[in-house]
Amino acid sequence: MDEAQEVFQDTIETVHFLGNRINENTFKYIAISLGVFLLFLLLRKIFTKYILGFLLKISGNSKTEIGKKIVEAFQQPVRDFFIVLGVYFAILFLGKAFMFNLIKEPFLNHLYKSANIILASWGFYNLTTERSLLYEELSDKFNFKLDKIVFPFLSKIIRFIIIALAISLVLDEWGHNVNGFIAGLGIGGLAFALAAKDTLANIFGGIVIILDKPFSIGDYIKTANVEGVVEDINFRSTKIRDIDKGLVTEPNSTIANSTITNWTKRHTRRIAFTIGVTYDTSKEQLQRCITNIKNMLLEDENILNESILVNFDKFGPSSLDIAIYCFTNTAEFSKFLQIKENINFKIMDILEKEGVSMAFPSTSVYFETPLVKQYQDN
Repeated sequence: MDEAQEVFQDTIETVHFLGNRINENTFKYIAISLGVFLLFLLLRKIFTKYILGFLLKISGNSKTEIGKKIVEAFQQPVRDFFIVLGVYFAILFLGKAFMFNLIKEPFLNHLYKSANIILASWGFYNLTTERSLLYEELSDKFNFKLDKIVFPFLSKIIRFIIIALAISLVLDEWGHNVNGFIAGLGIGGLAFALAAKDTLANIFGGIVIILDKPFSIGDYIKTANVEGVVEDINFRSTKIRDIDKGLVTEPNSTIANSTITNWTKRHTRRIAFTIGVTYDTSKEQLQRCITNIKNMLLEDENILNESILVNFDKFGPSSLDIAIYCFTNTAEFSKFLQIKENINFKIMDILEKEGVSMAFPSTSVYFETPLVKQYQDN
């Protein structure tokens, strides 16, 4: 009950205080305050419809898309800046309505500057999206090569820096000792490092991957634990879409310390297999088959000529084995299968033309005494 009376008493005193400050200009300044806010809303609409549209049109017609990306990144922050300005000036005139000079009011100024810092940081944050073409445009403009895998990692680092700077500037604006805060982080750095050693190992693993560049976004890789297409890399892990279309999250430290096979980096695929022909094949037939198969591979435009091997390999348990070894001129799996299928059909034609039969696994059983003789003796 005492608290309710205290709140009621404070309300009465506030109303009485404001009542003493009402004069003939109070309602005029209230109307001006509302008008100023509506004016900035109108300016915001004009800016969005005409000026922003004009800037997007100009930047879209340029040779590079840097200008367009900058305009798009700061589009919403600038639009919200008009609202911040409208609220700020409306509050100033509202203060005049009750005979308050708020232009030097610390709290209002800190709030206004903090809002501007947040809006500017928001624009730069949007500008550094990992899928932004800005990185590619800058790398082409300044003639330095950046791998696709650098973009998401670099984006996360820059965004972290932007957020940290924004927080530091806002805290500094409100009078907090940012240097002491940073020094406190330095003192606790050792304890943090010990507590988060696995996280730090993954971060350094990601840096190693970025610098060493064993693979890029979109590459098909194989490690000790996973095989698939690389989709993303961040501070802690690398995301890989495996052959079953599942998304595997592999820690960067594990990948950095394991053997990585990058199948995308190869430009060819190997064809290596053995065909077996029956033992009733003559030496001349076998030699002609080997020669014809080798000539067929040399004439095939999809086979690289420098590494073709066709040889009588060995006497198998049930066949004479011919070893075939060559490389296709493509690494694409579907085309590789088509080339291999075409070669198989051509080999079948060669064997059929020479009257040679393919062998299949078989076993011959010999009896010391023929079964017919044993039957007759009995």
